[in-house]
Amino acid sequence: MNTHVAICIVAFQNAEDIRRCLRAVEQSSHTAFEVIICENGGPIAFEQLKASLPEKLRGGQPVEVILAERNLGFAGGVNICISATPDADAWWILNPDTQPDPTALELTVERLGRGDCDAVGGTVYLPDGRVQSFGGRWRGWMARAESIGHGSPTSAKPDPRRIEDEQNYLNGASMLVSRRFLEVAGRMREEYFLYCEEVEWCLRAVRRGLRLGYAEGAMVLHHAGSTTGSYEQIRKRPRTPIYLNERNKMLTTRDVYPLLLPVAAIFSLALIFLRFGRRAAWRQVGYGLAGWGAGLANARGVPPFLQRT
Repeated sequence: MNTHVAICIVAFQNAEDIRRCLRAVEQSSHTAFEVIICENGGPIAFEQLKASLPEKLRGGQPVEVILAERNLGFAGGVNICISATPDADAWWILNPDTQPDPTALELTVERLGRGDCDAVGGTVYLPDGRVQSFGGRWRGWMARAESIGHGSPTSAKPDPRRIEDEQNYLNGASMLVSRRFLEVAGRMREEYFLYCEEVEWCLRAVRRGLRLGYAEGAMVLHHAGSTTGSYEQIRKRPRTPIYLNERNKMLTTRDVYPLLLPVAAIFSLALIFLRFGRRAAWRQVGYGLAGWGAGLANARGVPPFLQRT
């Protein structure tokens, strides 16, 4: 296919992740693409990243690095990348800590090209060989994201039709969106800063009549949590991912399913204690409660404890 794809990557002082990701992207069987990277980590990180990357990949695809004026979070970085590539036919949102298989982009573009969906995900898997997700289900009354296929072996043969029937959001580590998706759904909500922004984006799109596809065989390795520490052991997990995850679950509910907010808030509160309290991770309980309360108060944007970073 001649579909020209802008590969959008948001960086935060993680040049080695970016280099590893681009080495994988360089092997792509779909060659009609450009790479656009938004560095959220400040001028020094920007200069270091830019100096460490080629201006073009071996196939001639251009690589551009943009410095964000401040840390805009994942959604803000994605929006900058999209704005910088207005002539693309589609945009592949790709985490910096991923390594797509050579055929991943080709298969995802092919699925989008069938014309019966507006955004496409694939199989995102972890370094231990387990599936992170084929797609996702958002349970509105619990404010809970459920990863379809989580923990399955990568050798598992998923049913694409079932996945497409069940999913209502895509894994933000790898999602291809069309021009129509952007025109109808709009851009990501930057006030989420980090976590749940792809969930709300997809839920918003589905409510506006758009469809989400699944590209069978499109495999993307995800070194999850390499920047945020979200995959650390439960009692070592840092404040940022816990706070923002709990806050943004409440914001997603408020923005998409406002009538469910009272019920979802109760379930989310219980889940904080079930997840962290039963493991005696009391510091993490505190992080979760602070985020939960901030979400109920409709607090948005950069958390106070990150505003100086």
